Amino acid sequence: MSFSLATIKTASGPRAAMVVGDKVLDIAGVTGNAADASMLELVINWEANLKRLDALVDQVKASKLTLASCELLAPITNPGGIFCAGANYSDHSAEMAARNGQPAPPDPHTLGLRSWHFLKTMHCLVGHNSTVIMQPRSKKIDWEAELAVVIGKYARNVSEADALDYVLGYTIANDLSARDLGHRPGMPDTSSFKTDWIAHKNWDGSCPLGPTIVLARDIPDPHNLKIELDVNGVEKQNSNSGHMIFNINEQIADLSRNFALRPGDIILTGTPAGVGAGRGEFLKKGDVVNVRIERLGQLTNTMA
Repeated sequence: MSFSLATIKTASGPRAAMVVGDKVLDIAGVTGNAADASMLELVINWEANLKRLDALVDQVKASKLTLASCELLAPITNPGGIFCAGANYSDHSAEMAARNGQPAPPDPHTLGLRSWHFLKTMHCLVGHNSTVIMQPRSKKIDWEAELAVVIGKYARNVSEADALDYVLGYTIANDLSARDLGHRPGMPDTSSFKTDWIAHKNWDGSCPLGPTIVLARDIPDPHNLKIELDVNGVEKQNSNSGHMIFNINEQIADLSRNFALRPGDIILTGTPAGVGAGRGEFLKKGDVVNVRIERLGQLTNTMA
């Protein structure tokens, strides 16, 4: 039996944990190794640590600690980078173009283009069942269900063919966006300096992540996973990871051409159609957002 990885909140701070079913094991509490309390430290030496963790599965199943009794933080609370793919589902690209009165864009592959990414910071991360304080300057907070990739080893100039060998596992993300803060006020639409990605995408709580990291070995095909999102039980997004424009292999290869991806880095791979901006709907206080991805579980957050 395999396991997934979580970070739980304790009186002594965040602690890396293993999860089997509804049972949770504080890894450092069993091994006595202080470094095992940090998910990032476990990931940095993943190949060696995986063998040690596999040997603990029976202890997880016997643990008295349960998911219901734990507060889950983001599975990795301090990644070196969170790289977010922009406009990476064809249906989402079409709906955003339609919002601006434009035709659906062509497949960027036909134009010789590569994937592109923007950044979120680790300060944006919150976990499953967390309350998200919405950016108070925004009146248009939007949802975006995304498959997130966790890098497991140093990756520089990686080929597309080998890219998935560098993936430790997968989790769920909600790339919350402040749609009305994406452009600097007073700047003309033609200005090269109009876009404000920081205000648009980065505030405390704008990157819910979790509930756990499911190991790559347990996901036979990350490009065939059902993705769903509902707000207060009303379905908004329903798609499949196979509809990405640039797949995970391409994204890892493209990013690693610019710099080294490191263990614990996270890639948000894009969102499908059904975001609020395309509907003229936005989140409000009290809304409960559920993101479900096949084999990865459900990520739930309440807006405040």
